[in-house]
Amino acid sequence: MTRVNASSETPALPRLDVGLPDFPALTLPQMRSAVLAAMADQRALWEEVATDTDAPTVATTLERLERARGPLRHAYWPLYTLANSAADDEIRALETELAPMMTEHRDALYLDKRIYARLVSLQENLPADVEEETRWLLHRYLEDFQRAGITLDDDDAVRLRAYNSEISRGETAFSQRAAAGMAAAAVSVTDDTLLEGLSEETVSGLRRSAADRGADGALVTFILPTAQPLVTQSPQRELRAQIHRSSVARGWGGDAATDTRELVLRLARLRAERAQLLGYPHHAAYVAAGGTARSTEAVSAMLTELAAPAARNAREEASELQAALAVDHPGESLQAWDWGYYADRVRAEKYQVDAAALRPYLELENVIRDGVFVAAERLYGLTFAERPDLPGYAEGVRVFEVTRADGTPGGLFVADYYAREGKRGGAWMHSLSEQSHLTGELPVVVNNLNITQPAAGEPTLLTWDEVNTAFHEFGHALHGLLSNVTYPSLSGTAVPRDFVEYPSQVNEMWATHPEILAGYARHHRTGEPLPSELLEALLGSQSDGEGFRTTEFLAAALLDQAWHSLAPDDVPTDVEDVLAFEERALAAAGVALAEVPPRYRTAYFNHAFGGGYDAGYYSYIWSEVLDADTVEWFGTEAARNGDGGLNREAGERFAEALLSRGHSRDPLASYRDLRGRDADIAPLLRRRKLTVGSAPDHPRTSKDQT
Repeated sequence: MTRVNASSETPALPRLDVGLPDFPALTLPQMRSAVLAAMADQRALWEEVATDTDAPTVATTLERLERARGPLRHAYWPLYTLANSAADDEIRALETELAPMMTEHRDALYLDKRIYARLVSLQENLPADVEEETRWLLHRYLEDFQRAGITLDDDDAVRLRAYNSEISRGETAFSQRAAAGMAAAAVSVTDDTLLEGLSEETVSGLRRSAADRGADGALVTFILPTAQPLVTQSPQRELRAQIHRSSVARGWGGDAATDTRELVLRLARLRAERAQLLGYPHHAAYVAAGGTARSTEAVSAMLTELAAPAARNAREEASELQAALAVDHPGESLQAWDWGYYADRVRAEKYQVDAAALRPYLELENVIRDGVFVAAERLYGLTFAERPDLPGYAEGVRVFEVTRADGTPGGLFVADYYAREGKRGGAWMHSLSEQSHLTGELPVVVNNLNITQPAAGEPTLLTWDEVNTAFHEFGHALHGLLSNVTYPSLSGTAVPRDFVEYPSQVNEMWATHPEILAGYARHHRTGEPLPSELLEALLGSQSDGEGFRTTEFLAAALLDQAWHSLAPDDVPTDVEDVLAFEERALAAAGVALAEVPPRYRTAYFNHAFGGGYDAGYYSYIWSEVLDADTVEWFGTEAARNGDGGLNREAGERFAEALLSRGHSRDPLASYRDLRGRDADIAPLLRRRKLTVGSAPDHPRTSKDQT
């Protein structure tokens, strides 16, 4: 792992080609000094804008505000990258110090009534010939100022700043504790009989994980969600139970250092109080109003409408799995730690697909180069050339130079696929540099996964879920790489959180496209293609298990909504009440199935309490309405000669209407540009095998959107 030196006092942050930070050359004092200096410089520029006595213009107001973003972003995002992907105690301490300062810095802009007044004046006197993207940018600034509390009086503004600072501290602490809890939950295996039935490659990876931590035997490290991959793979029920129990126990007080319950209560109350100060009944209402949903009623209508049929399907699946369990363990009841294993076994019997038999054909290098990259080239004309001369920030991080279809530079793609100590769980994308014609910068985007790294010389064999995740996160990367906007704050994935998952979910479709899959699904030793019978079985099994998948997601989304729909006085005050609240919320929503726990339980729900998706976890299924409808478009209207939409014309149309637009206009306008109409929920219901009494109109298609 690349470690930053903590001794230098040099404030500048060196950058390499296309704006990639020179991570090996970075020092902690440099990063701290650079962030503080960039904040000071930006404050000075804001003061110049605020005190300008000339009438505001696009150039003197909007463009100056936009250009001022770059230095701070270049200073802060290297630290963000290290704090999330390669953290140690010193990095965490610096993150803890700077996070509330960054929040206070943002408040300095969005609570400055002088700058707001100039933006209002600019809006009132905007020339008729101003481009549409500039008009939209001004609209976004005004809305952001209003949602940030610009209309509050001075006393309330002081209260708001205090709330924002405390919330920032709480979110940082939750994320750090959740990451520490994930590491602490790792299960040590010293009894080799518990490893029986696992592949040689899997056991080798588990032994490497133990050796990396200086331990004997094997070590099962964790990913962030409740369900852990090894629970699906291991035939040893005792080991599955150990892993599951350790997973769901994270953050609940068994280990004081990783107990998150007090933070949950503090954040829920602070967010509720802030929402009421801003004029909303609760935090969920505030979040929905800023997205494409616009209201919690719209969110609730969809989630609750889908919950009952999803739970019904999950119960039907449970009956089938119970029968399979009874063969091995007569008289035993199906438990949560049995679900993944027996679901795979039943699926194997039903479709003749064996997850273990698939893995030798799903090698990471093949998946990325011959799958993910090839799909991007076929659709969008992008090509990727590895740059081993450009160092990453940790062992195993790789950098690729991107070239567009017309031969022009397209930025950099940074791939960080392996789990490591100091890396938070889950998978995500972020940008180190934003595409912008105003600044001339190219995008530098990072994809993170958490795949167990095999022993030296061994191949990295993936599960099907990991393959799907690689395509999903690359969909986010495409949103950044194909951005074609003027202003950096509108670039790439800077769209509402209940829209941002849409392009990434669409990109998952190419993982199972016959041509793409045939290109990457090859045996890692022989190069032989995936046997046709395994391919047919894999494709046939893709819609199996939707009851479980939909229910575990909805349980988490409804839990997120429940916590954030509370008024301040309704938030529990005793940490012992956190579990009771979770149980009541799940029962009330009709998704309290013991065999199907939420994808994230409260105490390790980083999306909800670490920030980013608080009251917004619903976004994934909300976006999936657009996704499912778009997948049908690729397969029908955009298809050419039976290619399923895998052609340059379809890709360029999708890129022009959506991926290139970022947030340079109303995202739903971009969707209507692509489809010529609003989204239809029917494709989602078919995909998820959900039959509802009356499918609700998808609220994102209402005509009252700005």
